[in-house]
Amino acid sequence: MTDRPETLTDIDYHLPAERIAQEPIEPRDAARLLVDRGDSVEHRHITDLPSLLHPGDLIVVNDTKVLPARIPVRRSTGGAAEILLLEERDDASWEALARPSKKLAPGVVLSVGGLDIEMGEDLGDGRRIVRLDPGGADLHTRLAEVGLPPLPPYIERQIDDPSRYQTIFADRPLSAAAPTAGLHFTSTVIEGLAENEIGMATVELAVGLDTFRPVMVERLDDHVMHTEWYRVPDETVAAIEHAERVVAIGTTAVRALESWKDTGQQSGRSDLFIRRPYDWKIVDVLLTNFHLPQSTLLCLVDAFVGPRWRKLYETAIAEEYRFLSFGDAMLLRRRT
Repeated sequence: MTDRPETLTDIDYHLPAERIAQEPIEPRDAARLLVDRGDSVEHRHITDLPSLLHPGDLIVVNDTKVLPARIPVRRSTGGAAEILLLEERDDASWEALARPSKKLAPGVVLSVGGLDIEMGEDLGDGRRIVRLDPGGADLHTRLAEVGLPPLPPYIERQIDDPSRYQTIFADRPLSAAAPTAGLHFTSTVIEGLAENEIGMATVELAVGLDTFRPVMVERLDDHVMHTEWYRVPDETVAAIEHAERVVAIGTTAVRALESWKDTGQQSGRSDLFIRRPYDWKIVDVLLTNFHLPQSTLLCLVDAFVGPRWRKLYETAIAEEYRFLSFGDAMLLRRRT
């Protein structure tokens, strides 16, 4: 018997459409929290988090801000198109997803609200190089005017308040999707953590293409992870050295922390594919949302708790938890 998932079937489960949360819950910390106790579960809420952790624990969050990266445009023919910015490159160009890519030849310029988008090299799979000209304005100001929150495709409509797709600690605009486990945090929860002597530190990981793309190959050995930029600040390194346990808030925080220990570099680009059996180096506890079937994120959860993830997901579906980006969360301890 294999000791790791090998095919898509190994990371598949049935997700009823009605379990996919279509809008954020109010208030943020009212989200439910399924707590894994190893041989049982508890049904709690995010507001309970400070009492569920221990004094001396350190929570680590990804504090990147989501770019308003989804840009609806019109082609010269009048047809609709969309550019989804993924990441800025060293030469000031951007990698993006374009739709319909095949109808946007290199050199074509799309314009919307003072922003010009010049189409460049075709990288395959809908990915393109683009150059942005904000027409004399600051680029991020212009994007805020013409761009939309890059909600995942399973969210059927835009939300009324774009700030609900940002964490309250979001800082630098780097990501093409929200680090969604962090969306649950409120100032009340953070104050409760501090009162219980639970520390808080940050990392950066620019959430990128793998958030939008399912695994496209049958055998997981054949899956190629796209690289994402990460950074673990000196202050976080120092805090980890004195922590009783490291509690990662979301899979992006996990990837930043484990990439640092895997490479020995506090910043760089990571293509780390966390899959059982994995030698965990930093993370002891994980707070994470429920993930899509057949996703690399589900591989990460499997590596953290083992095959028990199936029972946890079955319980969550039976108990009508809300799934995916705007859904509820789990609190998991690393299996030994």
